[in-house]
Amino acid sequence: MSEYIPDSWVVLKIVNEDETLYKVLAGWSGGYLDGDSWRMNSGITKATIGGNHAVFEGASGSRYRCHRDGYRLTMATSGVYNQLKEKFGDAVELMPEATDWMDVEGLNNDTTN
Repeated sequence: MSEYIPDSWVVLKIVNEDETLYKVLAGWSGGYLDGDSWRMNSGITKATIGGNHAVFEGASGSRYRCHRDGYRLTMATSGVYNQLKEKFGDAVELMPEATDWMDVEGLNNDTTN
């Protein structure tokens, strides 16, 4: 299983006909020699909340460990988000930072302390 720990992240709600997916759009700030980068997961299948992190497991088996203070679009991810919005319009929605991930329908959620 691959685990990713992004510097910044958001969750996108993507509606495709009769299916709704939630995906992590994650970004990393690069340095002088390696630029900013981003990844989008295959679709969240499980969310776990514990301490200052939310952990999202994806359909492909990946895991994104996201610090709560990192919820934001950055230069690495805002361009990707804008391209998705241009192409798919209202089918792509940026979930609010205050979303209760334990209450999102369709996710197998767990709370740990």
